[in-house]
Amino acid sequence: MTTTVHDPQGGQLGSSRAGAIGALVAAATFVFGIALFVTSLSDYADTDATAAESVEFLVGHQSTLFVWYLVIFLVFGVAIIPLARALHQRLADVSPQLADIGAIFAYIWAGLMFATGMISNIGITDVADLDETDPAAAEALWSSIDTVTNGLGGGNELVGGMWILLVSLAAWGTKRLPTGLNVLGIITAAAGLITLIPGLSDVGLIFGLGSIAWFAWTGIVLLRHPRAIAPVAEVAP
Repeated sequence: MTTTVHDPQGGQLGSSRAGAIGALVAAATFVFGIALFVTSLSDYADTDATAAESVEFLVGHQSTLFVWYLVIFLVFGVAIIPLARALHQRLADVSPQLADIGAIFAYIWAGLMFATGMISNIGITDVADLDETDPAAAEALWSSIDTVTNGLGGGNELVGGMWILLVSLAAWGTKRLPTGLNVLGIITAAAGLITLIPGLSDVGLIFGLGSIAWFAWTGIVLLRHPRAIAPVAEVAP
């Protein structure tokens, strides 16, 4: 007689693996973005630069900027979608409300990243082309694009911080994610939310570094433990 064993979490294996890959890719995009930002693109972040200086830098580094925007916005946006799905599936049965709201913030974050990346890459191409015939118009266009992308990208820490916070709170005490990872997530999220306070935007670096660690650790957990650990109430004494 053959006994069929039903595995209620069997469908979670593929989702966890996809989420793990997404988490590790997301961590890699942060590393790539920060590394390029503080080296080749450090002058691009100069807040004292005039519009003319920014356009001149953009034209001279168009290919580098294109790749940078592609990775930090578009690749990252794609990466967090399977991760959000995997984490929601892992936590929905033990903390449904937090898991649902957290997933919404994750998908909003992905949408913001797609929008910012597309506007940035299309924008720098248009600015570079326009600069050949009308530098003044190119500067005006760059200023408009910069305002829009800063507005969209400015929600990065808020939306991303809320997602990481909600995931960490949803997993707290459930054994679905390590306690240390949840602590890291709460600290990282707090740093992201603090950047909304005027004068404390530099705390965003802590959010960036914390996100790298959180994504990498989450990816490792999903790879090593693709099946959600049973909630405390279901663990045999």
